[in-house]
This record gives sequence, structure tokens and C-alpha cells, in this order.
Amino acid sequence: MAFFLLCLIAGKGLGQTKAAVKQHGQLKVAGGRVVDHTGDAPQLRGISLSWSIWEGRKYYNEAVVNWLAEDFKINLLRLSMAIEPDRGYLHDPDGQMALVTTVVDAAVKKGIYVIIDWHDHHAQLHPEQAEGFFTKMAQRYKGCPNVIYEVFNEPERIDWSVVKDYAVRVIEAIRKHDRNNLIVVGSPTWDQDVDIVSKDPIQGFNNIAYSFHFYASEPSHQEKLMAKADEAIRSRLPLFVTEWGVGEANGNGEFNLEKAEKWLGWMERNRLSWVNWNVTDKEETTALLKPGASVDAKWPEAILTPAGSYIRQTLRKLNGTK
Repeated sequence: MAFFLLCLIAGKGLGQTKAAVKQHGQLKVAGGRVVDHTGDAPQLRGISLSWSIWEGRKYYNEAVVNWLAEDFKINLLRLSMAIEPDRGYLHDPDGQMALVTTVVDAAVKKGIYVIIDWHDHHAQLHPEQAEGFFTKMAQRYKGCPNVIYEVFNEPERIDWSVVKDYAVRVIEAIRKHDRNNLIVVGSPTWDQDVDIVSKDPIQGFNNIAYSFHFYASEPSHQEKLMAKADEAIRSRLPLFVTEWGVGEANGNGEFNLEKAEKWLGWMERNRLSWVNWNVTDKEETTALLKPGASVDAKWPEAILTPAGSYIRQTLRKLNGTK
């Protein structure tokens, strides 16, 4: 009950960007789109924290959440809970649970939306653990419209039927406790085969969307991939871009501004909510911070990478304040 009350009062007295949930309310799926309580597509925009291990782990704190909301003007945050690697959820469930709840609670307090991402490429191999985790999340955050559940990050090259069977199991576990909050399901080939999913979407549950991922400079993530997403949109499959980066799929490669702007324009035209990858100080093209960036945030412009500066400017321009 105490946490439910926090959801009710979160965001009061804050600016419009910081109190996104106060503005848009409960998200749902209607007419093949993710919409807010008014029936319009809110087009949320934000940033993803990195894997909750390695370099990214240290940024899973309230100070970082607050800074991203206040300075970058995010209205959506994604946390990427590592599953299989050392220190991930399969090895340290209590430690990972503590990181997750710290970040989610901070985002709720700030009045922004937050995606709880089961950051795994092989989730179909351990559905029981996923069911257990999301059951706990649904029990804790039921009735809190800030929270979005992403149940399978980037399935690899496996059949959609396998992903679908796994997703249904986890959705059923969530819906036993949380009847309304948005659930995002991955698609095969690292969240690219949304055209295949559109021909056989999950039935029998409310408020289910599908994640679409791309990396703007990746050679294979150009016109053909955009066309796959366009086909899904025409088929009225509700899409949510839960991860995209300015570089290539391995996190490095070229930062091509023209290609980034082309993809950004595509998301804006289609009013798709999106999350950029990622808050870490690793030496990678898609990292938003240079090595040594403070864990307490309040980052000066000089500590931002080219990607960090670009994403910050883009978010401040598109989300803005009122």
C-alpha cells in the first residue's frame, strides 16, 4: 500500500517532462498503437541504462535517474537487468533485485515511465526464473502506471513460436497480479523480425506491445530493416523502440549523423516511443559517457561522448519543458 501511495503522489509539483506519468497516465494498446489515457500516442523518449553488471552497474542509482530526468529531459528510462553473465540475475538474484527496485522506485518518484527489461538473449531456456522475477515485480508495482515490463530482450535466431510460448508464460504470471500495465515482447533476430510477428501476434491479453531494435550505422539496419517495421506498422502491430544506438550493433563502429537523423525522423513520423542505448562510460561509440564519468551524475558537457552530446541535445529539443 505504501508504494501504491508513492505512485499516486509521484511527480506532483514537477515540470511537465519530469511528471510524464501525471500527463499521460496509464499506457495501453488500442488500434494497433501504444496510447495514453486520452487515446493519443504519447511518443515517450528516453535512455537505457547499460547492463546491470560491468561498467554500467555503478550508474544504477537515484542520482543518475534524477539527472537524466532534470538535465537530459527524459520521460522514459529503461533498466537492463543482466541475466546469464556473472553477477547477473541467475547468479545473484537478490543483488540484481536490489538494483532494479532502487532504479524503478527513483523513476516512479520522479514521475517518469520506466521499463524493467529482462536483458537476455536466451530467456526461453529459463522461463521459471523469469516467471518468478516478474511475479515479484508485478506484486510490487501493480497499480503503478509508471512501470512497463519488457519480458525478453533480443531473442536470437529462434522461431517466433518459441518466443511466443515463453512470452505467454511470463505474461500470465504478470497478469495474475498486474492486470493493466504495458508489457513489451521481443521478436526473433534481435528484435528485428516484427513483420513475422505481425502475422501471428499474441492473443487473449490486453496491452501487449512488441519491441523493435536498430543501430543507425549498422550496414544491415538500413532500408530493408525499416521496411520490415513499416510492414508491421501497416499490419497494426503496436511497436515500441526499446533500444536503438547511434553506432553499430556491437556498440562500436561509425557514428553517422545522417543515418541517425534518418532513423530519428522515421520514429518521429510514426510517433514511436524510443529509448537510446546507453548510460555507461565504456570506450564504445554508443556509450553516452567518457571513462571516469561520476556515478553521482551532474555530468558536464566535456564528459559526454559525441553520442552523449547528440542524444542530450535531441532529448532536450524534442521533450523540452513547459
